[in-house]
Amino acid sequence: QVQLIESGGGLVRAGESLRLSCAPSGRTPTTYAMGWFRRAPGKEREFVAGISWTGGSTDYNDSVKGRFTISRGSARNTVYLQMNSLKPEDTAVYYCAADRVNPITAQSSDYDYWGQGTQVTVSS
Repeated sequence: QVQLIESGGGLVRAGESLRLSCAPSGRTPTTYAMGWFRRAPGKEREFVAGISWTGGSTDYNDSVKGRFTISRGSARNTVYLQMNSLKPEDTAVYYCAADRVNPITAQSSDYDYWGQGTQVTVSS
């Protein structure tokens, strides 16, 4: 069983930046595609960004393109989400997820492992 641990959330003002991190606990394979999702109050969970296990392919929700960047650490099993120019509508709980099978996917049902989430709050 893979456990994912997110960190880096917090309270910021509009226009500021945050960097989220996701690391597995214990020894885990590095050949998993990884993704970030978020759930805002009263809304469905939505895809934010995804990255292939090599780091060579990425995908983004249109609402964050040009502002967010997903990347993998040198050891590949750590994933980051750099969030710039944050907006109040980015306020949500952000979740990290790992997919054993697909090269990269925006479908939450494809992911096998999930973290507990980290709160991001952006004030106007």
